[in-house]
Amino acid sequence: MKENQDFLGKEPVGKLLMRLALPTIAAQLINMLYNLVDRIYIGHIPEVGAMALTGVGVCMPLIMIVSAFAAMVGTGGAPRASICMGKQDYDQAEKILGNCFVLQLIISAVLTALLLLFNRNVLMAFGASENTIEYAVSYMNIYAVGTIFVQLTLGMNSFITAQGFARTGMLSVLIGAISNIILDPIFIFGMGMGVQGGALATVISQALSCIWVISFLMGKKTSLRLRPSRIKLQKSVILPCIALGASTFIMQSSESILAVCFNSSLLKYGGDIAVGAMTILNSVMMFAMLPLQGLGQGAQPIISYNYGARNTSRVKSAFRLLLAASLSYATLLWAIVMVFPKAFAMLFTSDQTLVEFTGTALRIYLALLFLFGIQMACQMTFNAIGCAKESITVAVLRKFILLIPLIYIMPLLWRSNQTFAVYLAEPVADAMAIAFTAILFKFRFKAAMDELETSSSAASNHS
Repeated sequence: MKENQDFLGKEPVGKLLMRLALPTIAAQLINMLYNLVDRIYIGHIPEVGAMALTGVGVCMPLIMIVSAFAAMVGTGGAPRASICMGKQDYDQAEKILGNCFVLQLIISAVLTALLLLFNRNVLMAFGASENTIEYAVSYMNIYAVGTIFVQLTLGMNSFITAQGFARTGMLSVLIGAISNIILDPIFIFGMGMGVQGGALATVISQALSCIWVISFLMGKKTSLRLRPSRIKLQKSVILPCIALGASTFIMQSSESILAVCFNSSLLKYGGDIAVGAMTILNSVMMFAMLPLQGLGQGAQPIISYNYGARNTSRVKSAFRLLLAASLSYATLLWAIVMVFPKAFAMLFTSDQTLVEFTGTALRIYLALLFLFGIQMACQMTFNAIGCAKESITVAVLRKFILLIPLIYIMPLLWRSNQTFAVYLAEPVADAMAIAFTAILFKFRFKAAMDELETSSSAASNHS
């Protein structure tokens, strides 16, 4: 096993980051299509497309919560497994894998029951109107059944990528995405199932990905194997994973809380069209978030493994490359959105009124996107080196302390156009959060590297 992972500590960092990041970025881009293709097809259903799209958009907060639980387990367990591999403690790494698998099974069962029992009431609270609630419920009832596939695919795939099998992790997503793209038009239009067809296509596609992921982790090619003897919960193993993954859970689950806040405020000031625009804005934000997460996931095994191996120069080098790449991508996408905002809107709807409205809203909502690479690079690196408290702090600050209050404060300050004032809350919060994150990271990362060099020197002198 040791030989299988030596490349994480020996190959040139730039070459290694490209080798691991390109497949994970591709996986996230594919995953983006996975999430967007339903909305694209549903938005073009004849006559009811705009309302159906808004209804499915209201489901997104619930879907984000499901994904957030998977991300909590995956991003909490996978970096700790990588650090253990850097220390050559493969026994502990496999315990982490087994514990995380069991936890996801439990979470899946609880979420499925809750979604089936309470989705209508929750969806109304999340911003559905009498015009859109039936579309939302129809989609969510079917999606809820596939919760276990979403959990295991997203969560366990992190352990594939964490071992350096980035291409295999990409294939996990590719299998589901291709299936979804093929099945969506068949079910939605060919069989006349509408939004229910989109949900069914998603569930089947996630099931196929799930089979692939579990088969790989139980096979002979993986370095960390999912063994029956490891499939049990141990507090000493799982609690540190939950603590580390909590920041990712907060970041992703808070998106659902934010969606509720945005939708309720926008429904008040702008009606269904403003809520429909928010669905498109969230979709475009995925063009930024998912590739940036892919970069971070590609860098994570390098940073975590070398952090465990006490190789500070490689940790620093990997972070610098991650930061440069993240900033470059965020700036490029920002420029495209600013120049061609309506082109993004037209991907999701043919309703010209909604296109015009969304084009203006996009420029406001993503005004500071070019700086977001700093936030993501620092956040992912905090996770990679096991800094749970710092990671949670920056996540809570941006979403709960800054953005949620601003959603309600900005319309009171900008009364001439209260609808667009709601969208303005995003860049205002981003400006303050990015500045705080950069300062905190500068000091905490330096302290972590100093501690690592001190322990490495002490170990060398002792030997």
